[in-house]
Order: sequence, then structure tokens, then C-alpha cells
Amino acid sequence: MVKNEKRLVMALVVVMVLFLSLLIANGGFQQTIPADPDDAHTLEDEDLIVVGFSQLGSESVWRATHTQSIQKALSKENGFFLQYSNARQKQENQIKAIRGFISQRVDYIVFSPLMEDGWETVLTEAKEAGIPVILVDRKISGAEDLYTTFIGSNMEAEGRKAGEWLEKYEQSKGTEDEDVNIVVLTGTMGSTSQRGRSSGFEKIMSQHQNWKVIGLTSGDFTVVKGKEVMAQMLSRYDDIDVVVSQNDEMTFGAMEAIREAGKTTGEDGDMILISFDGVRDALELVKNGEISCDVECNPLQGQLLANVIKRLEAGQSVGKEYFVNELVFTKENVSAYLSNRAY
Repeated sequence: MVKNEKRLVMALVVVMVLFLSLLIANGGFQQTIPADPDDAHTLEDEDLIVVGFSQLGSESVWRATHTQSIQKALSKENGFFLQYSNARQKQENQIKAIRGFISQRVDYIVFSPLMEDGWETVLTEAKEAGIPVILVDRKISGAEDLYTTFIGSNMEAEGRKAGEWLEKYEQSKGTEDEDVNIVVLTGTMGSTSQRGRSSGFEKIMSQHQNWKVIGLTSGDFTVVKGKEVMAQMLSRYDDIDVVVSQNDEMTFGAMEAIREAGKTTGEDGDMILISFDGVRDALELVKNGEISCDVECNPLQGQLLANVIKRLEAGQSVGKEYFVNELVFTKENVSAYLSNRAY
């Protein structure tokens, strides 16, 4: 009885070996990349370019539009299989997601870094795994050999544009020699947008000794925090001439605080308001004069990202950075763009 059982086991082993050999010989035994159960990567997806995308969060209309742009461009219809992860404003979540993409052996890792620092270890792991890394929207500090390319906005240029607008505005009013008291609401400290916009604006400000930043604090790119810190500034200073708010969400919050303090913004108001991003609701406020200048930060980066990946797939070289086109919106030109603004 025992001898017969052993023979049966041996026969089954032989059958399994033959079966696996036939699969391998006919190309039927191919490895798939594990994915979430609700979005499984199956054998029928083998010809797709697999991309792991870690978005830093969903804190604003701009961020949601940026995510949608990438999801639309990296669709199955366009030859991609996209695995998406929302870090919810936590760097540790992004690092965890990137390590997950590495273990799944995706073809490309794309992410928008919450902070510029703290990526060297995990990106070294990606490099050792042979997976190209593409940065979108924000950059990292140093470690340029750990990522293939960057796609997004020139944040320093955005800051310069804001400074140049204020420079021309003061000249048009004949007040270029008068003191200008400025309050700055920065975004998340240490982020590319905060550093770039601050640096660019400061370069123009350094040319005007009468421009004075009397208050600077972070509003973390959110409406709630923007309102909170603007209220603090208003209670501390009664001579604010200009508010520079580094994104529209903070600007909306700041405007609430300004209204509740019984003050107004605009050319005929108590203070000039400069914002960044250029979402539709902000452009409406530019049109009616409450926001004097809004420097665009273009979230529609998905198609450019897809084009760059296709170039890499074709074995072609790519540049180290690609910038999207961006405008400066004022009351004089904003109406021409509002009708086509989808976000």
C-alpha cells in the first residue's frame, strides 16, 4: 500500500514537471506584476507600460487636476497600466509606496515629492533595481543621478514673475520709491514650490531696498491654514500693503480673514493681493479685481509625461528637465482665458 502511494506521488511529480516544461517552451509561463486585488495586473496587460505613481496628496483643486491629468494620459487606451498611490501629505507614505513599486518591479516610478530632502535611500533602491524615476511638479535636492528627468513648473520663474508684476505696478502708480510692507504666506516649508517661489520673488525684491517683508509664515497650501495665519498677520500688523500668497487655496483663506477684519483687497482696497496657481475660482477674483495678479502654475503635465516615457521606451535620450508653459493673469488679460478654464 505504501509502495503504491509513493509511485502515485512520483507520477504526479513527473506530470507537473512535463506540464511546466511545455508552458515555458511555448512562452505561456510569464511573470505578472502583483497589484491591488481591486485593480489586478493580468496576463492581458503584458504589453502595457507599467507605471507606479505616488501623488503627494489631494489638498487642492490644483492637485486634483494634476492627478487627473496624469491618470488620463497614462491610461490603458494609451498603452499604460497605472498604479496610483495618494500619500496624503506624508513623506513616509510616499517612501512606502515607492518601495512597493520597486517590489512589484514596475517599469517606471513617477512621484511628486512632498519635500525636497529625504529621498536618497529609497531612490538608491530604485536605481539598484533598474527602475527609472521621473519627478513631476516638484524636485528633490541634490541626488540628480537618482532620477531620470523632471517634468513640471519653473517655480523660481513663477516667483520672479510675481516680483516683476509688483515692480511694474508700483511704477505705474508712481510709488516705486515709497516703502512697501509685504506679508508672505508660504507653502509647505522645504517643498520645491515654497523654495522656488520664495527665491524668485526675493531676487526681484533685493533690487528694491524700500520693499520690506514684515511678516512671513507657512500656510501649508490649505484654505484653513491660510485663513489662520493671515488672521494672525492682521492682528500683528496694521500697515500691510501687499500680501504674497504662494497658492490659491491659501489665498482663499487669507481673503476670508481679511474680510472678517473689515478690510479689502485690490487696487482700490487696503492691500494688494498676489497669488499663484491660476485655478478658475481665483481667476474670477482676478477678473473682479480682488486678486491683482495670479501667476499660473500649470497642472496639465500628464501628456508631456506620457511623451517622455514613450521616448524612453523607444531608447531615445531625454533632457534632465521639462517645463510646462505658464502665464501671468491680471484684470487686463484674464477674461480671454476664463471661458476655457476647466479647473
